[in-house]
Amino acid sequence: MTKTAVIVAAGGRGARMGADAPKQFLPLAGRPVLMRTLERLHEALPEARLVVSLPEEQFDVWKELCHDHRFEIGHVLVAGGAERFDSVLAALERCGDCDLIAVHDGVRPLVSVEMIRRVVAQAEQHGSAVPVIAPVDSLRMVEGESSRPVDRACMRAVQTPQAFGAGMLRESYRRAQGQGGGRFTDDGTVVESAGHTIHLCPGEERNIKITKPIDMIVARALLGEEQAADGEGLPRKG
Repeated sequence: MTKTAVIVAAGGRGARMGADAPKQFLPLAGRPVLMRTLERLHEALPEARLVVSLPEEQFDVWKELCHDHRFEIGHVLVAGGAERFDSVLAALERCGDCDLIAVHDGVRPLVSVEMIRRVVAQAEQHGSAVPVIAPVDSLRMVEGESSRPVDRACMRAVQTPQAFGAGMLRESYRRAQGQGGGRFTDDGTVVESAGHTIHLCPGEERNIKITKPIDMIVARALLGEEQAADGEGLPRKG
């Protein structure tokens, strides 16, 4: 059986979305967003090692939330860095002996069990798996004061979780150190910078990333739809 670790990158120090609490701690149907994310990952990969990267000053708040919500899914806490790159790099040290490492945004709580397992299966087969979806809006490339249209048929929006062979991901992050973590917006970019080819696989439109207040409204609606389907014994969408 493939040993898998999942790094959950759970937001930087300024990730508050205009609210009093960091967005990963905002309530989503009665439970913090991050908790919902970890529950979904654990449901899909019950044997996986979960490593959560949080700003160290948020550790006490998170532990209190876990106590208040009786959250008992095992996970390792790691102090996150100034950039997402630094946070994942620190978490890699705590993934232990594993064959695959997946990295997921802590504020993508609606990723389906099916998609998580699909990404891992694709990484087992191809060495890497980066989920993408086709954009539905028209796109333009902005260049200074001018802009030009971009063929959206050639474009894809990148999601998480992204999964890679453990050795490949660790080696890629080591090689990328010192290049400036801010230039890497996702893990596939880090792996590509080390000379590896990444494999794209289907993502999900419902796998939204909560970054703006409207995203919480959409997430609550989608989660309510899932819970209603579960209550009626219907299969979840996505």
